Amino acid sequence: MNLIDEYILERTCTYKGETYKVRDNGAVCRQPRPEGRLRKDDGKWTFGEKNETNGYMYIGQHRVHIIVATAFLGENDTKVYVVDHIDTNRCNNRAENLRWLTRLENALLNEGTCRKITYLCGGDITKFINNPSCLHDLANDPDISWMRTVSAEEAKAAYARVQAMKSQTRRRVQSEEHVGNEELKRQEQAEAMAWNRTQNNDWRFTAPKQPVTHTPDPVFTKALYPETALQKDWKTPTEFLCCPTETTDTPLQDYFSNLAIGKTFSRNKYTEHTVFDFALIEDKKTLLVATKDINPNATKHYGLLKVYHSGIQFIHESISTYFEENGVRKYFTLEQGKEWNGPDSIDDYC
Repeated sequence: MNLIDEYILERTCTYKGETYKVRDNGAVCRQPRPEGRLRKDDGKWTFGEKNETNGYMYIGQHRVHIIVATAFLGENDTKVYVVDHIDTNRCNNRAENLRWLTRLENALLNEGTCRKITYLCGGDITKFINNPSCLHDLANDPDISWMRTVSAEEAKAAYARVQAMKSQTRRRVQSEEHVGNEELKRQEQAEAMAWNRTQNNDWRFTAPKQPVTHTPDPVFTKALYPETALQKDWKTPTEFLCCPTETTDTPLQDYFSNLAIGKTFSRNKYTEHTVFDFALIEDKKTLLVATKDINPNATKHYGLLKVYHSGIQFIHESISTYFEENGVRKYFTLEQGKEWNGPDSIDDYC
């Protein structure tokens, strides 16, 4: 398949007077103007053309990453905000790799700029954070001279957000490395198992010297969307459309408020599920969601999953799937610790 056609979501947005169709893989298709001549890129899907001077992808005179961010993250004042590439690759314009930052946040996240500010402030970045005007007689560089007008309150708030972003990134990387290391151990263990010949030339399977007696560690998969979502023992990368894109002090309550019966909950390359019912359980530490598969040919039309927050990301864990509505209603009720007084279901025996 052409990479340009590997996407989950497609949206339409207007940016600087132009209308674009936009895919979450970073591809854009500029729409022809109602009146006027057809331009060479009109009506064609493209990732854009790379500007070798600054490294960004363009379509015409417009930067592709800003168009993608406008379509999937909402419109912002580009005089105040900039679109940041999370992995620092300016050609990776996937929606999940982009975020809106203030101009100051972006500067503080940039290692080169941050080092320059630190150097100008005598090796102490906190001098700038506490008093940005300290750059007044030091910074003639146009890239940072504008920072002299930033207030101390703005600088402190931006610095705190940047430190939180860096901390979250470190924790996510550590989590992914842990998952990767555990998976590697399991693979190495499986490879260590060998078929050995016995004296009568039959084959037999030799188990590891230290057999696994504990429950295998869970395997986590990064969700397609948003960046804040992970999947536990759920291999098909999925997009969770109701999942908050940011973490607050009340993450599950935020998730709960995004839900509504009939609203699209998740989507992957196989199907799409809507919200059938939902509840906060376990002293609001777990979100229980019942879903319905929109595919009329699905074998099991209903599903049940738990969502909890690790302190960094929202973990989505599938409980089971069900043939009948009564089946999912029963187990949705039981998971809440309530008594089920309804009829039996075929799901009780499958």
